[in-house]
Amino acid sequence: MSEQGEDQQAEQAEQPAKAERAEKPAKAAASKDKGASKSKGSSKGTPRSDYVPRMKTRFRQELVQRIMQDRGYVNPMQVPRLEKIVVNMGVGDAVREAKLLDAAVEDLQIITGQKVLVTKARKSIAGFKLREGMSIGAKVTLRGDRMWEFLDRLLSIALPRIRDFRGLAPNAFDGHGNYTIGVTEQLIFPEIDYDKVVKVRGMDITVVTTAETDEEGRALLLALGFPLQGAPAVSQAS
Repeated sequence: MSEQGEDQQAEQAEQPAKAERAEKPAKAAASKDKGASKSKGSSKGTPRSDYVPRMKTRFRQELVQRIMQDRGYVNPMQVPRLEKIVVNMGVGDAVREAKLLDAAVEDLQIITGQKVLVTKARKSIAGFKLREGMSIGAKVTLRGDRMWEFLDRLLSIALPRIRDFRGLAPNAFDGHGNYTIGVTEQLIFPEIDYDKVVKVRGMDITVVTTAETDEEGRALLLALGFPLQGAPAVSQAS
């Protein structure tokens, strides 16, 4: 009986050690999974990418030097640059039917890839049955990489899809180097599904630059590849 009791006591003493040894791999695996999930979540919350739009890269590496030579600039900081692109879509029919505004907002969000700001009337006009504060349009302001991506798609894909396209108006500047393009339909953008379009609608695209004069703005747009009427084909090549 004494030997049997000693065996039982030894077995009972070894049980906590066995349990501790069994728990160690489980804890290590759990901590590893927790660390992996944490790192995965952090990377998802703050994505890191080295991607740079091709037009932005081309502007920095090639076009800045070309504009400096053409305009006689001494410092690269003198070269005008793109500041932002504003896409505006007027929806006057929204006064009678609010669903048309929702469709326009959806189309504009698909085209630009950014949340749309709904514009409202600043004053009441009785002849148009318009009251102050009513939603009558939508607009998006693009900056940074999204601006460069949108410009790339506009010049290389959207504008060539315009029927009977013969170039952009060369004098559509505002006197301060900013340029506005009028588009008659949103279907020129391939992101828009023709079967889901509620109504064909146009938009205004304003390219805001840091140029101080229209000549500087025109030189910048030609270097970027804007197909202005009457401009040399060599300057338009992108």
